[in-house]
Amino acid sequence: MEKSMNRRNWLKSSALLAGGFTFFSGSLNQLVAKPAARTLEKKITEESIILGAPAELKARLSSNENPFGPSEKAKKAAMDALNTSYQYPMKYTRELAQKIADYEGVKLENILMDAGSGPLLLAAAMYYSKKSGSNIVSGDPTYASLPRDAEDFNTTWNKVPLTADYKLDLDAMEKRVDASTSLMYICNPNNPTGTVVDSAKLRAFCGRVSQKVPVFIDEAYIDYLPDPQAASMMDCVKKGQNVIIARTFSKLYGFAGLRVGYIIAQPDVIKELSKYGAGGMSISAPSVQAALVAYQDKAFLQDALKKTLASKNFLYDVLKKEGYEYIPSSSNFVMFPLKMEGDKFVAELMKRGVSVRNWKFSNQEWCRISIGRMDEMQAFADAFRQIS
Repeated sequence: MEKSMNRRNWLKSSALLAGGFTFFSGSLNQLVAKPAARTLEKKITEESIILGAPAELKARLSSNENPFGPSEKAKKAAMDALNTSYQYPMKYTRELAQKIADYEGVKLENILMDAGSGPLLLAAAMYYSKKSGSNIVSGDPTYASLPRDAEDFNTTWNKVPLTADYKLDLDAMEKRVDASTSLMYICNPNNPTGTVVDSAKLRAFCGRVSQKVPVFIDEAYIDYLPDPQAASMMDCVKKGQNVIIARTFSKLYGFAGLRVGYIIAQPDVIKELSKYGAGGMSISAPSVQAALVAYQDKAFLQDALKKTLASKNFLYDVLKKEGYEYIPSSSNFVMFPLKMEGDKFVAELMKRGVSVRNWKFSNQEWCRISIGRMDEMQAFADAFRQIS
C-alpha cells in the first residue's frame, strides 16, 4: 500500500497536465472566504433573470447558450459514461487534455482543465491579485467575471472605453499598463458587444504587452468566427510569450450545463494557477467523455454555426424593420440600442415569456439578446413588436 499512489497523492501530482486539485491551507481558506461569498451573491443576482422567469419561458435569450447542442454523439457518450461513473475519470480527463494539446500543437504541461472556464478565470483573478495595490486592465464593457472577481481581492479594475465602433481599444489599453498592472484581460470576440479585433493587430499587441505583464485572452466565442485557428492567439503561447488562452465548451459545443473548460499557457503559469482551482478532477465523467467525442466534431459545429447565422440574420431583419440599429456581431448574441429604459424593456419582454439582458454604456441603454432557435427568435419578434 505504501508503494501505491493513493487518490489524494494522485490529485496533488496531477495539478498540471489534465488539471490538478488544490487543497487550500487554512490561511488561504480564510483569505478567500469573504470574496467567494460576494462572488456567489453576484452570480445569484445574474441568475435572477432566469429564476424570475415565468414557468413557461418561450425564449431563453439571456445567457448566450447554444440551443442546438450538445451533439447526439456527445449525448450518447455522456449516457454511456454513467455505467462507470462510480470511477474517478482522471484517465479520460488526461485523454481530453492530450487531444487538445495535439490539435493545438502544445504540450500537456501547457494545459489546465476545469469545470468550465469560469473557475479558471476566478483562479487568475485570485493569483493576479496577490500583489497589494495591483490593477487589471480591460476594455469596458467586457465580460466582467475575471476583473470583477479581482476587485473582491482588492485589485483595481482599470476600465478602458471601447472605440467608436464598439471594439476593444488596444492602443488605449496598452497605454494604461503601469508598474502596478498585474494582468491584461481581453475577451475576443468581446462580450457583450460581439465585436472582434483585428487578429494581426492583437497578435502584435500580445507580443509587446506580454513582455511587461501577462495577457489573458478569453476566447470563449472564438468558434463562431469563420476561421477560429487564424483568429486565435494560440501561436503566441507556442512562441513562448506570457499569454494565457481560455477556452470553453459552453458555447458552440453546447456544453453550458455540462461544464468543461481549459486554459493554455506557459508551464510555469499553469503551475501557479493550478494552486487556485479544482482542476480537471472537477469535471464529471459524463461531461469529459462527452467532450472527448465532441471536440472538433466539424460536422456538428458547422451545422450549429449555420443555424446560429440563420437565426442571427432573422434577428437583424426584425430589428431593421422596427427601425432599430445594432452592432454587427461575430458571436452568438447581438447588442442593440434601446429606445426606453433598459430594466423596463427586460421586464416587458419577460412578461411575454422572453428573457434578454440589458446594459448601459456610452450614455445609452442597450439590450443584449442571445441567438436562439428560430422558434425562439420568432417569439422575441412577436414580443418585441408589441413594445418597440
